[in-house]
Amino acid sequence: MTTPSADAQERAAPPPPPRIRPLRGEDHTAVLEAALRARAAGQVPLVGDARWTEEHWQAVVAAVGSADLPAEAAWAAFTSGSTGRPRAVLRSAASWEVSFPVIDEALDVGAGDCMLIPVHPVSSMALYAAAHADSRGLRWSTPAGARLRAADLVGPTLLHGTPTHLQDLVALLENGARSSLRAVLIGGARVDEGLAARARVLGLHLVSYFGAAELSLVAMDHGNGLRPVPGVDVEVRDHELWVRTEQLALTTIGEGGSLRRDGEWATVGDRASLSEDGVIHLHGRADDAILTGGATVIPADVETWLEGLDEVDAALVLGEPHPVLGRLVVACVEPAPGVALDPRALEAASRGALTAAQRPRKWRILTELPRTASGKVRRLTPEQAFALPQAPAPALAPTPTVSSVVPEDRP
Repeated sequence: MTTPSADAQERAAPPPPPRIRPLRGEDHTAVLEAALRARAAGQVPLVGDARWTEEHWQAVVAAVGSADLPAEAAWAAFTSGSTGRPRAVLRSAASWEVSFPVIDEALDVGAGDCMLIPVHPVSSMALYAAAHADSRGLRWSTPAGARLRAADLVGPTLLHGTPTHLQDLVALLENGARSSLRAVLIGGARVDEGLAARARVLGLHLVSYFGAAELSLVAMDHGNGLRPVPGVDVEVRDHELWVRTEQLALTTIGEGGSLRRDGEWATVGDRASLSEDGVIHLHGRADDAILTGGATVIPADVETWLEGLDEVDAALVLGEPHPVLGRLVVACVEPAPGVALDPRALEAASRGALTAAQRPRKWRILTELPRTASGKVRRLTPEQAFALPQAPAPALAPTPTVSSVVPEDRP
């Protein structure tokens, strides 16, 4: 009887399970629980958005699943959830865990605490918050809906969310809602000083922070300015913030992206300055990325989709300052010759092609967008763009149809 060779036995062995574990769904608690189970089993959870089209989701999964994953990869998080050019940040478990003690100290975390995680699971903030709570043996919960309600506030003692969630929380408390929350950790965008003051008057211990999917936790503001957290070094080079940290991501999968490295240092292109007492002052993104409600939107991704429509000649996407969301995504669109564009139809079409964060909240149909000498659309400030003349409004049908602006070969 012939004994199979070691090579033959290896060839006959079943393939190992895939390391990437795609997850998405309407039940946010179930999605985060599944992500934690996948991580405990040695897989890399990849959490998507149930609102994405199936075509987009499959493209994202294929792009990440076909990539060479570093051996240390433990988490995959999206930087912008872009259509057509999926980008995911891969990081090790240690790159998050090293910052957990900073969160513990900032919020005075104890064994009896319960964390409320209102951020959508597709956000790296939600995965980070769930991983932190799980590592500390804390109970955690997610809201019943997309917005906080009074019932969500009874039980949790801590909240990790964005300025939008802080706005909802403060409004509920000011209207008399009962709450067991004592401390809130807010990231994703700058917290308006007036909103922060209202939160503190209500007895909440508020800590805000600055970070990025690629860099994780960079700096915190306990009420006396944004300062680097322990273990993170910062410096400003040519008005751009560079960071040296153990929290740096392993790599990014997909085209484009903001992460640049220089030895131990890295940047995602935030413009910044440092005061003499070490306070960081942020002045927007050098690559025009829009931070909106805790998500990062790359204007070029939305512009590419818009300019792929037959009825659009050119597009410019920018961020308008907003006291709660940080920035609103605004689309300035130049119609193709002879086309009278209906903003309502553009809005309807965007719901099937762009993520929730990417969808413009305001539309401006312009007679013409200014070009550079090479013919490219010139980058403008919101003030400059809003001063441009708008195109005449079309004669609107009672219910504009998506087919009027979407080519047939698009999903």
